[in-house]
Amino acid sequence: MDNVSFDINDALKHYMSDPAAIPTPEADSALVDCENDPESLSDNAIINGVLNPIVDAVAENPDAITRSSIFDSLQFLLKYTSYLSAHALSKIFDLITSGMATEADVIHHDLESDEQELIAHHKMLLEMYGFLLQWTIAAVETKAAEKSSTSMPARRGKPKGRKEVGKDGSWDSSTQLEIALNTMCKVLRLKLGKIFLTTSERDTFISLLTRPVYMILESEQRVKNTSIRMHTFKVLCVAVKHHGHAYAAQISIVQNLTYFEHLSEPMAELLHILAEQYDYPQLADEILRELSNKEFNSNDNKGPKSVSTFMVKLSELAPRLIIKQVTLLAKQLDSESHTLRSALIEVFGNMLVYLSKSDERGENHKSQMNAFFDVLEERFLDINPYCRCRTMQVYLKICELEQKFPKRRQKAAELACQSLEDKSSHVRRNAIKLLGALIRTHPFTALHGAQLARKDWQERLDKVDAELDALKPPVDAPGLDGNANTTVDAGLLDDATQIDATQLDPTQKSPAEMTEEEKVAAIRKAQEEAATSEAIEKLTLTKRYYSEALKFIDVLHEATTTVCQLLGSKNKSEVIEAMDFFEIGDAYNIEQNKVGIRRMLRLIWTKGNSDEGKGVQTHLIECYKRLFFEAPDSFSPNDAANYIARNMISLTFGATPAELTSLEQLLATMMKQGMIPEIVIAKLWQVYGVQKREISRKQRRGAIIVLGMLATASPEIVVGEMETMLRTGLGSHGRADLQLAKFTCVALRRINPSGRSAKESAIKFSRLSNDHAVLARLAAITEVSTESKEWYGVAEQAINAIYALSKHPDVLCSEIIRRKTKSVFSPQASRPTSRDESVPLSSASPPATQDGEEGDPTLLAPPTQAPPGSSQPPQSPSKKQNKDNTVALSQLLFIVGHVAIKQIVHLELCELDFKRRKQEKEKSAAAAKDASTLSAGTTTSTGRKAAGNKRKSAAAPAPEEDEGDELDLIGGTTEDDFTEAMAHIRERELLYDGRSLLAIFGPMVSEICANNTTYKDRNLQQAATLCLAKLMCVSSEYCEANLPLLITIMERSADATVRSNAVIALGDMAVCFNHLIDENTDFLYRRLADSDASVKRTCLMTLTFLILAGQVKVKGQLGEMAKCLEDEDKRIADLARMFFTELSTKDNAVYNHFVDMFSLLSADQRIDEESFRRIVRFLLGFVEKDKHAKQLADKLAARLPRCDTERQWNDVAFALGLLQHKNEEIAKVVSEGFRVVKGAA
Repeated sequence: MDNVSFDINDALKHYMSDPAAIPTPEADSALVDCENDPESLSDNAIINGVLNPIVDAVAENPDAITRSSIFDSLQFLLKYTSYLSAHALSKIFDLITSGMATEADVIHHDLESDEQELIAHHKMLLEMYGFLLQWTIAAVETKAAEKSSTSMPARRGKPKGRKEVGKDGSWDSSTQLEIALNTMCKVLRLKLGKIFLTTSERDTFISLLTRPVYMILESEQRVKNTSIRMHTFKVLCVAVKHHGHAYAAQISIVQNLTYFEHLSEPMAELLHILAEQYDYPQLADEILRELSNKEFNSNDNKGPKSVSTFMVKLSELAPRLIIKQVTLLAKQLDSESHTLRSALIEVFGNMLVYLSKSDERGENHKSQMNAFFDVLEERFLDINPYCRCRTMQVYLKICELEQKFPKRRQKAAELACQSLEDKSSHVRRNAIKLLGALIRTHPFTALHGAQLARKDWQERLDKVDAELDALKPPVDAPGLDGNANTTVDAGLLDDATQIDATQLDPTQKSPAEMTEEEKVAAIRKAQEEAATSEAIEKLTLTKRYYSEALKFIDVLHEATTTVCQLLGSKNKSEVIEAMDFFEIGDAYNIEQNKVGIRRMLRLIWTKGNSDEGKGVQTHLIECYKRLFFEAPDSFSPNDAANYIARNMISLTFGATPAELTSLEQLLATMMKQGMIPEIVIAKLWQVYGVQKREISRKQRRGAIIVLGMLATASPEIVVGEMETMLRTGLGSHGRADLQLAKFTCVALRRINPSGRSAKESAIKFSRLSNDHAVLARLAAITEVSTESKEWYGVAEQAINAIYALSKHPDVLCSEIIRRKTKSVFSPQASRPTSRDESVPLSSASPPATQDGEEGDPTLLAPPTQAPPGSSQPPQSPSKKQNKDNTVALSQLLFIVGHVAIKQIVHLELCELDFKRRKQEKEKSAAAAKDASTLSAGTTTSTGRKAAGNKRKSAAAPAPEEDEGDELDLIGGTTEDDFTEAMAHIRERELLYDGRSLLAIFGPMVSEICANNTTYKDRNLQQAATLCLAKLMCVSSEYCEANLPLLITIMERSADATVRSNAVIALGDMAVCFNHLIDENTDFLYRRLADSDASVKRTCLMTLTFLILAGQVKVKGQLGEMAKCLEDEDKRIADLARMFFTELSTKDNAVYNHFVDMFSLLSADQRIDEESFRRIVRFLLGFVEKDKHAKQLADKLAARLPRCDTERQWNDVAFALGLLQHKNEEIAKVVSEGFRVVKGAA
């Protein structure tokens, strides 16, 4: 039987060019017959007929492969593997693998017995098996790749395809592949040097085994299989270590990194195994050297990414390999690719982790660590934000190490603090995270625990300083001069250079001449000096420790201020990170963090439409829950309830109105979610209502504030404790502490939920009659005699509560006004002359309850005389009496103004209530028409009388029949009729009807405001202006009549509070009576230039609301608001920025008004050039469309020839430079510059 003459080089040449062209003349005739019809090869019967004899022959003796018929038959089958079934391919694979394994055993035996003559034969057999194995594995991998690609669409519903895959796919080649790789290892363990005598022969054979291994690694699925991955690594490691495959492996690995992203980490793993298990680090060194010199194309993203992942993984697995080449790798820090730079930053971080854990502590070790830290600190300022982020992420890892690196931590904290102002939100977020980690792992825990309160550390430092000063001798004392660390070591001085002490001082005795007592004294003195020196050294070290801690705390305080600002970031994940930072800071008692925790409250208003928005709200609630609502586990339920109640009360201490509003929303949300236990609410009521022992006012106030907040979510909390509130807040405690009374009124108001909470509330509140104890107490609290400014807050909230709870609030408030008027203008023993003036007012009640004909003239005449009588200095016997009069009159005017405003709201609620009932009635009319009419007549009576009652000013109730008739009429009116009736009441009856109590005060208020020289008292003027403003919101007629007066007050009043109130009032009137205010908006804009910052801020807020809500038309005054962008007060500048940012979202508003704003700003000589440029740059940032930019450029360019001064020209040129107009003519005109000399006309 013919043996094949096999030449490996020739075979490989054919295989590499085209495997299908390899001649197989001696192949089995059954196979040759199938050559023209390859499809028939899928028939297993034909294949088995050929393969079975071959399997038997090779199993008997591996030399059988050399027979021409067997070798060619196998080659033929391998040429047509795409047509073979999985079963046939598996059989071929098995045959070649087992044949090669057997041959390896035979060779091993022959080499051991030194059979030299068989070596050439074994060499050919190995090459034949190796060649066939390479071909088979290639076929198997091709088949596997086809299978994975066809299986994807098959899953999407191609039944035929799925069946075929099922038939072929039942064979998993992984197991056989592992056996084949094991066989390769077996062959590589042979002493191949004895078989392949030349290097080229050996390399050719080794490549037969390694080439299929690299092919296997190209498949991501294969690499994911740990067993196969480890087998491939084993083959490559043995080939590199024992058979000179290193250079070829280097080329292949670098190529793999370039072309196959999934091989980045596996290649690092391979080099790690090679270095650790096979003691061959040279390959890793060579690859790292090559990569350090590699330059990547700027458009190539894949290459740097793959190399980066490889280096990072290798630095984690084998830092020793990396550290040797780190100097070369550092060159890539100058690479353009930020991915590579990021990777190197992480690599250096891993090196630091490795060095910190190593036992070596020499100079070299120290200098290496310093070099790595220096690089990392530089990278805080990398040009790319991803690199800056990666630097901080590396520091996060370093923070968790046992070694603390105190000096480097301080530097890291300072750099992170700077990074909080980075323009990239990712960098800012990582900076916050890093600062949090630095706090959590800070090194100052050795002496006094982990707390970082600055006050405590400063006290410790001062104490140490005092102790040091006590130990140090005076400056002029001999010996110790206080320097613990002397720079010169006396031991280093040459003895020969020292002068004998006895030569300098002949009186000094040598030790031999001293007596015993002198010796003891000298020794004692030396010991004392040594002890003092040791104590000083110890204290100096302690001082340094405290100083470093304080430096760290100072950085944290500085950072906290910036993080507070970042709570307003648009990036929600940054906001969440900032909240976590404050939570960590609170745990370590950093004082500044209290500000941040307060500031966090406003995040409860974050719009929750998106997941991010909800995430911020949820995170805030979780943070507050952990900070204030979770007691330590060791507490009993009672102690825990006390702890939580105390925390809740503490949240109200020193809170601004804005913070209290946010806290209310937060607590209401938590209440709705069932996070506040009943026992805590009970404790709060105990604190509020405690009578037996004295508790601080702040505690009691805090308790009712919190309870009032919780009641917005659950009114039942307040309903059950009304008696406690009457006894405490509206009783003696409330009269002694008006703030307590005020918050009690607020809590009472919550019994009747309004707005959205009314819709959500399951319980419907029925209003109280005016003789109810609650309403009586509320009315009484407004009549408390006091000069305190806090009275105004109480009166406001008491009136609010009356309007929320009473069936007929207008009747009750009329009584309050009547009684207050009586007390203000009542006759006094010392002032008989004022009796006649005050009688008509004090008896205002009887005429109003009669027909009104007699009452009208007496009510309308006196006010012009009464106020002067009440406040003219000559008539008062003492300054105190005059003061009492003005205070009482101020309080009266305040009540009148607030009742007027609340009455309008009440009328609107009546109107809404009427419409709602009418709709309900119409719905039920179809079911029972007659019954529903009757029901509408009776049910409407609950709140309807209120509207008429205010008009008639507490007139005596009309007979029942009349009331019934009136309500029947209301029941039958249309909605429009009712609306008109309400408008008429508001416009004509409240302030102008002779029977209206408020009508008396309209002329009086105008009189007081107009004569501010006669009525000089500041508080009276404030109350009168406020009352005037509120009355102006009631009636357009009254508003029109007094508008010039209010504007004059706003312009000329010396009191900033009065001016602020006038601004707010004008804003309200712009909403109520737009047609009146529209012509006078210029007066509002003028307040933006007010000398007082609070007035300016109030004006800016008012205009922001009016303009954004579309209540006033902008006519070119926006330039005044633009000036506020450069205001000295940061809050005003921020508010202006917010305004323009919001305005830019409305129909190109900034673009439409830019030219007007520009003209106004450019003409204002008070604005310096730098400020002007900052404003213009900010505004033009909102002009985004190219079309708009070109149009603005044309408009501005037309101004250049008309500019009279160089400054005007520069302003226009600057604006043109910011616009993307791309107009060459404009560019040319600008480049020519300002023409100083103009040509003759």
